[in-house]
Amino acid sequence: MYAPGEGWYYEPYGETAKWQRTRAKEQLQVAEDAFVAKDYSTTIRAAYRVLRVWPLSDYAPRAEYLIGRCLEIKGKDEAAFNAYQTIIEKYPKSAQYNEVLWRQYAIAGRFLNGEWFRLWNVIPLYPSMDETAKLYDKIVANGPYSEVAPHAQLNIGAAREKEKNYAEAVQAYNTAADRYNNQPAIAADAMYRVGVAWQKQADTAEYDQNAAAQAIAAYTDFMVVFPDDSRVADAQKAITKLKAEQVRSSFEIAKFYEQDHKWAGAVIYYNNVLQLDANSPLAAAARTEIERLKPRLQAATQK
Repeated sequence: MYAPGEGWYYEPYGETAKWQRTRAKEQLQVAEDAFVAKDYSTTIRAAYRVLRVWPLSDYAPRAEYLIGRCLEIKGKDEAAFNAYQTIIEKYPKSAQYNEVLWRQYAIAGRFLNGEWFRLWNVIPLYPSMDETAKLYDKIVANGPYSEVAPHAQLNIGAAREKEKNYAEAVQAYNTAADRYNNQPAIAADAMYRVGVAWQKQADTAEYDQNAAAQAIAAYTDFMVVFPDDSRVADAQKAITKLKAEQVRSSFEIAKFYEQDHKWAGAVIYYNNVLQLDANSPLAAAARTEIERLKPRLQAATQK
């Protein structure tokens, strides 16, 4: 015989196993008693028999739930998640609907923290933030305005951040901020994380000026909307650091143009240094360079 999550097991032909019953209610009770006794293999078999023999009975949702719980306890998180998903899709009126959503959230959290996905629920393959984000997507889709959904939406962004897909992380956080704007704690967290994600994008190997500007804008919006948030000071420090990096980057680009004898480009980026922060340590040097390059720029223009 075969039971999902339990696999194949031997049952003598023509014999009725001790755990089998002829009525759905009694069969479910066998599963309940086995679960309390921590006999999870028998729980899965008895619960699965409820689903197989009496799929439309009132006891089916509870049977599916017990299967999910046993799989979770056995460390078969993907199979458990799918069992809970079956409850969401087939038994939406289940009394344990909300609990199931939170259990799915807990499973996704373990994958977010590095648990490996498995082949056939047995062979460890790899951790995957893309697959983790998809789990959170399902949770949100299962109940967009449930208690768990705002947290799941934020964690879609967290998973995307971990895979360094900052554009999709920003999109996930913006969705959380917009959809759950009536929940200040969620909206504030989402807006702050938008700034963090853009800042990480800006700090990649090749400094991204546009991402830096987006980060500054995001942090600024966060401070305006949530001026009393404890992270405002951190946002201000981040903006200061980003502006300093913008200034440094523009100054280096100007130097590059200057070395290549492209005076107009150099002057543009030196002026950009002044526009970004006229009081920065590099601003004085930028002014000096602009004045020094003016004759060369005029000479190049007259040719």
